[in-house]
Amino acid sequence: MVFVCLHGAAKSVVAAAHFRRLAAARGLGIGAVAAGREPDAELAPSAVEGLAAEGLTAAPARPRPVTLYDVDSARHIVSFGCEVPSGAAGRVEQWDVPAVGEGYAAARDQIVARVERLVEALAVGA
Repeated sequence: MVFVCLHGAAKSVVAAAHFRRLAAARGLGIGAVAAGREPDAELAPSAVEGLAAEGLTAAPARPRPVTLYDVDSARHIVSFGCEVPSGAAGRVEQWDVPAVGEGYAAARDQIVARVERLVEALAVGA
């Protein structure tokens, strides 16, 4: 599972952390990575602090670019309003959620609700 946002510093990181937690709880054995189209130098403090308060780790430790390997090897790709490298047609889902910097709780709640639905769909289809 690949989560991609523009800067790879907040939305994708929050989504990947919650996906890993929920997928593991369901025994799905599916990993998740967070990446950005134009990665920032550092993770967004609001995302790191918010995840830590929930007992989750922000990973990767620094934003990283989405790669062709990510796209080619992903079972599913979630993009937060940005383009992903070519080759992912049909496997990309677009999610529109508010910026984490505009309010962590509101963004997290929307991201988690979508991740829960995604994990449920994967569990049913597994």
